[in-house]
Amino acid sequence: MLADAAGFADARTVPLVIEQLEVGLLQNFCEVIGCPETGDAALVDPAFEVDRLLRVARERGWTVSTILLTHTHDDHVAGLDEAAAATGAVVRCHPVEVAVVEPLAPRVRAVTDGERVRVGAFSVEAMFTPGHVPGCVCWYLPDNPAVITGDVLFVGGCGGVGYVGSDPAAMVDSLQRRLGGLPEHTRVYPGHDYGKTPTSTIGWELAHNPAMLADTVERFCDYKNVPVPMPTR
Repeated sequence: MLADAAGFADARTVPLVIEQLEVGLLQNFCEVIGCPETGDAALVDPAFEVDRLLRVARERGWTVSTILLTHTHDDHVAGLDEAAAATGAVVRCHPVEVAVVEPLAPRVRAVTDGERVRVGAFSVEAMFTPGHVPGCVCWYLPDNPAVITGDVLFVGGCGGVGYVGSDPAAMVDSLQRRLGGLPEHTRVYPGHDYGKTPTSTIGWELAHNPAMLADTVERFCDYKNVPVPMPTR
C-alpha cells in the first residue's frame, strides 16, 4: 500500500513526500520520506521487505541518507541491519535505544527531544513519546504537517502498555499532551495497519479514538485493562 502526503509548505515549496508501505506478516507500516527538491530520503522503521523500501526510493530517484526509528521492538527493526548495510545511512533513535541499535548498524546517533533532523531541504522533528516503551520517538513533519507514530498511536487505538518499561501514565501524557497538542489537521501515519483506514488526522483521533478519549490515567488503564500504577513518592 502506498500513500502520498500531498500539500504545500508555502506557495513556492513542495513539502516532504511520504510513501507508506505495508510490509511483512504483522501489518507493519514503514515509510520512505523523500525531499522532492534535493532527492535526499529517509526510511522509518525498516522492519521487513527492505528491498521494496529501497526500490521505492530508487524509483523516485531518491538517495537514503537517514534511518529514523520509532523504537526497537523486533517487528520495527528486523531489517535494520540490511537497510543500514545497503545505504550507509545514519540511524537516529532515542538515547536509551542506542545500545540495541549499535550491533545492527555502524552509524548510530541519538536524537534529543525536539531535535530537527534534516531530510533534504526540510526537517523532521523528534518527539519523545514514552509509554509503550521508554524509548519511543514519534517523527513530526511540520511542513506537511504529518506525524509518524510507530506503536504510540494507531488509527482508532494505541500500542500496548504491558511490556518491560511500559508506563501507562507516560502513555497518557504522550497521547494527550504531545500528540494531542499537534494541529488537528496533522496527518497520522501509524506503525501498524490496525484501523479502518491506513492514516487519519489528529483531529479524528481526538474525537473518535478511545485511547485519546480516555484522558486520565485511571480511564486509560480501564480502557487497556491494566492496573493503575501506584503513585511514586
